[in-house]
Amino acid sequence: MMRIKAGAPCRTRLGARARARLPGLLAGVREPRLRRVLGLALPTGWGAVAITYKWACPLAQQDGLQARIVSSAVFFAVGTGLMLHVRGALLRELRQLRAVAGAAQNVVLRPLPPRIDGLALAAGRLSASRGATVGGDLYEVAATDHGVRVVMGDVRGHGIAAIATVAAVLGSFREAAHDEPELPLVLRRLERTLSRHLRERARAEHPASGGPAPETPSAEEFVTVLLLEIGEDGEISALNCGHPWPHLLSGHARPLTDADPLPPLGPFPLPAELSVHAGGRLLPGETLVLHTDGMEDARDAAGAFFPLRAKLTEAARGRPVSPQGLVHEVHAELRRHTGRPPSDDAALLALRNDRKRVPVQCPEPDRCARTLT
Repeated sequence: MMRIKAGAPCRTRLGARARARLPGLLAGVREPRLRRVLGLALPTGWGAVAITYKWACPLAQQDGLQARIVSSAVFFAVGTGLMLHVRGALLRELRQLRAVAGAAQNVVLRPLPPRIDGLALAAGRLSASRGATVGGDLYEVAATDHGVRVVMGDVRGHGIAAIATVAAVLGSFREAAHDEPELPLVLRRLERTLSRHLRERARAEHPASGGPAPETPSAEEFVTVLLLEIGEDGEISALNCGHPWPHLLSGHARPLTDADPLPPLGPFPLPAELSVHAGGRLLPGETLVLHTDGMEDARDAAGAFFPLRAKLTEAARGRPVSPQGLVHEVHAELRRHTGRPPSDDAALLALRNDRKRVPVQCPEPDRCARTLT
């Protein structure tokens, strides 16, 4: 048993790494205190200057023109110093709030990796809310045992009010994409999650809760959703609830299909039978571009819509398509077309097949098995 002699100081042994980190930890504790002290000391100092001049300076007791000019200059300098101090404090707080908001937004709509299971990808969004990077648009890509699964959607409205719905739908997809063996089951999971989220919102928005009236009531909420599954051979399966169909870039841009989509999630229940649309193959070197309706609905000053398909064809013609470069180029063209910040959120997601295996091309597809070389 270790005995401590009475009156002897108690010493704690720290490891070398802990001792090395201790000054930094103590500095991190002292830094906020120092900022608070400085935040109080500077206004106090300016106030002391004004009071000292008023009561201790003989010139301040005179009524002549020269004394008044000097007094005005002194108090103007004091007021300017106080305003600059307040402005600096507000800017620091604003930077801190933006950093926190950016971290929270990246958790909701996290950045995608540059490659997933042989697919090169890039995504970008333009928010209609100033200073926000997340609005009503959502997207996610997940490599699962059932293939690469992709979701892109658009919540009614934009800005901070739509983030809660975006978080609910994305959280459900990130679980269901790995758990559910069939794409229709993933969509039904999203529908159940959205219904539960809207019920909880409706209770919170009830007048009895005492909260303010929402800009977008839960009864009017809906979400367009596009679900894709890309198999190992590039086979594309899709389910679409009111969302724009993606474009396939193979020399030029063309819609994946012109089939009618299902209604958006929210206002109406899904039908009992969900038929998955077969979208063909995404061959090596080809690129699939998903987007929200904010891209096609953007207008210039004359009211002309943004020609998304033409811009995608132009970006893909005559050179290899880089997903990152494609997203940046199309967003730059959109900004030039509108000449102002977007009135609606606009998201773009590009996936290029970088796999080496090429499906056998058969002159008679009905007689050929789908095999890989």
